[in-house]
Amino acid sequence: MTPSSTRALLDSAPSTDSSSTIARRQLGRYLRDWRTQAGLTIADAARLMEWGATTLQRLEKGQADRLRTIDIQELCRIYGIPDETREALAGLAKQRPGNSWWHAFGELIPAGFDIYAGVEATARELFCYQSELVPGSMQTPDYARALLRHLTAEVDEEEIERRVQARMQRQAALTRKVAPVHADVVLHEAVLRRMVGGPKVMAGQLRHLADLSTRSTIGVRVLPFAAGMPLGEPTGPFTVLCFDGEGRGKRADPPIVHVPGFTGDLYLERGVDVQRFLAAHECLRRCALDVQAGRRLLRELAKDYTSAL
Repeated sequence: MTPSSTRALLDSAPSTDSSSTIARRQLGRYLRDWRTQAGLTIADAARLMEWGATTLQRLEKGQADRLRTIDIQELCRIYGIPDETREALAGLAKQRPGNSWWHAFGELIPAGFDIYAGVEATARELFCYQSELVPGSMQTPDYARALLRHLTAEVDEEEIERRVQARMQRQAALTRKVAPVHADVVLHEAVLRRMVGGPKVMAGQLRHLADLSTRSTIGVRVLPFAAGMPLGEPTGPFTVLCFDGEGRGKRADPPIVHVPGFTGDLYLERGVDVQRFLAAHECLRRCALDVQAGRRLLRELAKDYTSAL
């Protein structure tokens, strides 16, 4: 892998609180993307809103001091944004500024709107630890499908397939030829041995992980049971996301920690929190098997699952 070392990120992560807000930055990115899809320049859209171009630029950069739901709804109308997405963007606009954000599923923002996927798609580097399941952006369709069928009996096959395809689209950010996202992933051995969808599904998933780990931009390491509890306490799954500036000489957005939960997701931006999770990832990485040894284990376990068919 060629991304910045974790130590360099630890040294460079901000130590003071940031006044920026994750929800507002995401709102700005979505609005910018939809404006572009509508074929409008900033000047065009600002004129239709009877704003100055600077006002719209600040909104798209997540720097607007004041957000009015009525303005977001009008932009959505101008850009032709669908109702469900419009509701989600209005929900993002209602989030209070801060350097941490608890996104409760279905509260203000529709439950089916995947906020994290949008954050992940704009990242430059991911430092991920998973203790339970294969990360969504690395799942095979069959593995994802098996998980989604357990969510609720109310989700029909059509909706399951829509969500599976959404997860496959996330993977494109890791495998695209131009500027792929760099990922350094530590998987607990329990992830490899927890049966999801049966032996055939698990064999295919582990082979897929092994293949991904051959890419220069993706590191997959396995934390074996024998490593015990390196941090002295469980952390649960988490991902630290680091970003580039949006243009030459532009300051990058601050790193974000994403902690998934059963009823909602936690996003942290405070420097001390980012530093703590980066240090945790570095410790877990040191205690894990190296990439080559992890790849061998993945392929061996895939063979074991195949032989169980």
